[in-house]
Amino acid sequence: MASKSESGHPINVANFDEMISYVTGYGTIYNPSKSSIKLIALQTIATNVKTATTAVNSALPAYSNAVSAREVGFDPLSKLTTRIINALKATDTTTQVDDSAVTLARKIQGTRAKAKKTEAEKTALATEGTVVTENSSSQMSYDNRLESFDKLIKLLASVALYAPNEADLKVAALTTYYNDLKAKNAAVIAASVPLSNARIFRNDILYKTNTGLVDIAFDVKVYVKSVFGATSPQYKQISKLKFTKPR
Repeated sequence: MASKSESGHPINVANFDEMISYVTGYGTIYNPSKSSIKLIALQTIATNVKTATTAVNSALPAYSNAVSAREVGFDPLSKLTTRIINALKATDTTTQVDDSAVTLARKIQGTRAKAKKTEAEKTALATEGTVVTENSSSQMSYDNRLESFDKLIKLLASVALYAPNEADLKVAALTTYYNDLKAKNAAVIAASVPLSNARIFRNDILYKTNTGLVDIAFDVKVYVKSVFGATSPQYKQISKLKFTKPR
């Protein structure tokens, strides 16, 4: 689902095109001294923003596909991690090894060693003079999950007793899976760069102070108001067109 800011771009562009149509219809009466709001300048902005929007739309599918592939790839990781921990605990490994593995598993899965205190519990402790600070449990960014998974695999590789019969739990299989996840995460990062650059270029054309489409549209309204008057039908045509900047 498109964000409100993303959905607002085409509305601004469409309204700007409508504004240009009205301005064109005014003929020679529309004759501003300011070069940035002359008809030819408005037409150039309209052309540039359409080119920039096309660039965004062209870069978006590769990014969306990479994100989808990464989500599908990471989806089994939490359940797989649970199986790994159970397989490890089913051996004669030390408590220290098990605890280290469980700590990494929590970071992969985004769970807590202890339940997070409620606001009521925090308030009660605060009245006793105890200040409660809790670190975020998520650590669920893909980079962090990958790092923790890599550490878990290396830990398992160092434990001779970890030798499961299940093919997908073996260190070699886990390493292959990790490399696949790493590649999928890298693909998202690579696809995000041209998309981000295209959005920056488009947003500059639309929203840059003084020279962007929205500010130029405001200047056009002011000029039309000065030429035809605040109660004129021409100004009413222009003033009804809404242009907004993302917050």
